[in-house]
Amino acid sequence: MTANADKIAQAESHFGVRFPADYRHFLATEGSMSRFVPPADDFLMINSIAELIEVNEAGEFQEYFPGSLVIGGDGSREMLTYDFRQTPPPLVLLDVSAQDWSSAVHQAMSLTALLEQFPETGWKWEDTDSSPS
Repeated sequence: MTANADKIAQAESHFGVRFPADYRHFLATEGSMSRFVPPADDFLMINSIAELIEVNEAGEFQEYFPGSLVIGGDGSREMLTYDFRQTPPPLVLLDVSAQDWSSAVHQAMSLTALLEQFPETGWKWEDTDSSPS
């Protein structure tokens, strides 16, 4: 097992979840990202494996959002979060001041889907139940 794969396995063990395959691959190959994504020009940050535990244990986030795993955000107040209450876990956006899951705004069903759509759509700020036809 490589050092990075070992860190991923340790983080999964810490949180008691198995990360989705595309997120594991991202962590193993790219590690993290932090940049404005054109043409949407929204800022997208995905934390490194080393930052996961610290970010997720900050404040009382785990108490308000059991089953959550924050993996990044918009570089400000919004946190990109896996919702492990569902299988497979979708990615949602949560404001740091949110009190419960009702504030979650669906972003994508996978990291791959998010990264593919993000340059065009940027962040979704309203939860819509409509799916593309």
